[in-house]
Amino acid sequence: MISEMLVGRSEAIASVRTMIRFAVKATTTVLVTGPSGSGKEVVARSIHQESDRADGPFLAINSGAIPSELIESELFGHEGGSFTGATSRHLGIFEQADGGTLFLDEVGEMPLSLQVKLLRVLEEGTIRRVGGREDIKVDVRIVAATNRDLKLEIGAGRFREDLFYRLCVLPIRMPSLGERREDVALLIEHFLKQNDKVEAPSFSADALDRLAAYGWPGNVRELRNLVERATIFFSGQQIVAKEVDLLLDIASQTANVAPNAVTTAEGGTVESAQPVASAPIFENGFSLQRHMQEEERRLIVDALVECGGVIAKAARMVDVQRTTFVEKMRRHGINRDDQLAA
Repeated sequence: MISEMLVGRSEAIASVRTMIRFAVKATTTVLVTGPSGSGKEVVARSIHQESDRADGPFLAINSGAIPSELIESELFGHEGGSFTGATSRHLGIFEQADGGTLFLDEVGEMPLSLQVKLLRVLEEGTIRRVGGREDIKVDVRIVAATNRDLKLEIGAGRFREDLFYRLCVLPIRMPSLGERREDVALLIEHFLKQNDKVEAPSFSADALDRLAAYGWPGNVRELRNLVERATIFFSGQQIVAKEVDLLLDIASQTANVAPNAVTTAEGGTVESAQPVASAPIFENGFSLQRHMQEEERRLIVDALVECGGVIAKAARMVDVQRTTFVEKMRRHGINRDDQLAA
């Protein structure tokens, strides 16, 4: 199972597998570090599925995607009437994960006030719902993750040193894709096999060389997205280096925008943007770049409508961080209130 979920033959990923095997045998907390998009949740899921908790729940929560005023309730639950809008008892994610594993993603973005309470849970194994008076015993294995340097965060006063050492009992560092370029071809093969709805494209040797040489600032997530784009536009065809450059260029050019204004679901205002018209990919014909921009905008709008305008929920629906989702709204000039009124 570990080898299936962590694709690759590089020394860097082999080291991760070794650390996971140690983690599986233990019950202690694990801290997974590494850049965004490198696959930290895959590490957490591998630990859970290989452990004796595999029959229990695996739940994940992004500490940076939930408004600070709601995160305590999301983690620990609340009693009915404990605050405005709390009409009934709500079980937090700790209680829901009882007997299983809880993945705390982006733990470095957790407010200091919550860090104290998380430390208490780790040390005592109990939680208390918001508005509650009783401590509730929970049996949850914690795997936390961050793309931040927590030692720098400690020095800046944004992260508790005692919590860091309580989380970092067993550290696992997930390498960037740039550190494991020899795994690119295997990852492409893995992602192509996951989509059996259309005929998969193939990649020529020069295309694979081009992809292996690319820097991958978005890491494995960026590679997965590129393979998905390739499947959409080159189904059943062979992709050569020229098409690889085209697919990479589409992603890089989506940031060409000009500022305006947009209202967020939380009622604040951020700088917005209208898409800037760019030269079509083909001088006379279909613009693949524009098509991808329109598809992204449609998905964001659909997610906002489906989630009633709650940005954090919509971001989770399309599998991006809340801050990234707001930035994409800004790029596409999307006003939440306009979409809900439509």
